[in-house]
Amino acid sequence: MSDAVKVVEKVAWILRDGDGRVLVARSHGKDAYYLPGGKPEPGESDRDALVREIREELGVVLVPETVAPAFTVRAAAHGKAAGTEVRMACYTAGHRGTPEPHAEIAELAWLDPAGPAPVSGATRAALDRLLG
Repeated sequence: MSDAVKVVEKVAWILRDGDGRVLVARSHGKDAYYLPGGKPEPGESDRDALVREIREELGVVLVPETVAPAFTVRAAAHGKAAGTEVRMACYTAGHRGTPEPHAEIAELAWLDPAGPAPVSGATRAALDRLLG
């Protein structure tokens, strides 16, 4: 039996509104919110994965040349077996369109980074980073 940690690589988009709140999404059948994004496909760059995932999940077009790295967080994977972690590379980017739930997304919410909310561990780590 191995004690090796399984790491799930993800990319996420950080979008803040004028009040400093952060856009989060909840998938159908899930109990926690997370930053919009997902897993890159084999051979896909983080930028391309982020643009694809945000289009699929939110119906928004990210402007590829504005995609900029913000930071990376690592946390226990929500709802996965013990020993599974998420390494989430977070990015900012300009966009066209208004975010709306698409595909597996049940709802969107704007969260105060300092407020309590049912979020995944990686999303909590990212929100904490945004607070400084």
